[in-house]
Amino acid sequence: MSPAVAPLTVAEIDRELARRGTEFDSITAIMLELDKHPGLSLVRHYPPSGVTEARWDPVREALALMWEDLARMRAILESARAVRGTRARLDDGERARLTEILRGRPHEVSRTPIPLAQRSLTGPSEHVLFVGLADTLDRMRATFPVIAEFLDAVDQVNTRVMAGLAPLQHRLDRAGALTPELRAVGDGIAALLSRSATDPLALTVAEIDARLAELGQALDRESAVLAELAAMKANWAAAVAEVRARLGVLLATRERAAAAKASVEATLVSGPLPVPVADGERLRAQLALVAADPGAGAALIDLRRRIDTANAAALEAEQLATGLLERRGELRGRLAAYQAKAARLGVGEDSDLLAAHQRASELLARTPCDLAAVTRAVADYQHLIAQKSGRRS
Repeated sequence: MSPAVAPLTVAEIDRELARRGTEFDSITAIMLELDKHPGLSLVRHYPPSGVTEARWDPVREALALMWEDLARMRAILESARAVRGTRARLDDGERARLTEILRGRPHEVSRTPIPLAQRSLTGPSEHVLFVGLADTLDRMRATFPVIAEFLDAVDQVNTRVMAGLAPLQHRLDRAGALTPELRAVGDGIAALLSRSATDPLALTVAEIDARLAELGQALDRESAVLAELAAMKANWAAAVAEVRARLGVLLATRERAAAAKASVEATLVSGPLPVPVADGERLRAQLALVAADPGAGAALIDLRRRIDTANAAALEAEQLATGLLERRGELRGRLAAYQAKAARLGVGEDSDLLAAHQRASELLARTPCDLAAVTRAVADYQHLIAQKSGRRS
């Protein structure tokens, strides 16, 4: 029980009752609002797991305690109002009783037995815990922000996920034909929804945004494919002609690459060059087969992709071979430029330089030409020019 305090006057009692009643009404309204919080609805409908579960367990206990505290406040206030009644005057005993109810700790919360070894012969056999309006209200004020912060955090994550997924789900529903790629997008949407429902606090803003962007990009790609398939079906002959033209470009590129390769092998010393792929007839046959079926848009797109990939490889092989051929001309030009530089510096007739120039020229004239050896000879000639011109100066 609380220590004795000076009894309140009737006016003080009435003011205290009115103030505590207003506080109780305000807390009740907030608790009812809290009970409808979207974050609380989520954890009630979807049992939390992981990070969210670990944080929810103490919050759930705190929330249950707040409801218990609200019930205690109600019981204390009802007890005070019953004692106060409607009388204009109160005797000293009634005022003392009301003072204890409003300012003391009149409400029994629990009884805990005291172990026999800890008791005295005349002492109590149990600890009795009493609470009052003030300490109950202080505890509720301290507990509420923790609960609200948790529920707000849960709701913010879930709202961000839902807001991001809603347009994606709408687009997916409108896509109609559910291709394997679109099914994968749908599975991704479902997985993110599940995580945001059961363990939202494990998701960071960056992770949510990255996953939404990934799903959106996948949906964009597949939507573009579906749109292209629809366009192909509407003008199948033109679509087939476009792929046939690409096949023609591939075959022409391969011819140039093969010719450049043959020229390199006949005139230069080089490492092994890519071997041309001879599948032109097979690609023509596949195109003819696909062209006969206007419903084979996906196969036509796949064939076009393979043709484009093959053309890129052929272009790379052609550029490698022509680069080697051009390298020989470049070295010839550099040697001539260095010879002119030697003459301009007045060392063109130096015997060492003449011998170095002769070695590089002979290497360039050989068939097949060893480009690595020519490169070293031209570099030697360049360095020798620098040395000779430095001696003259």
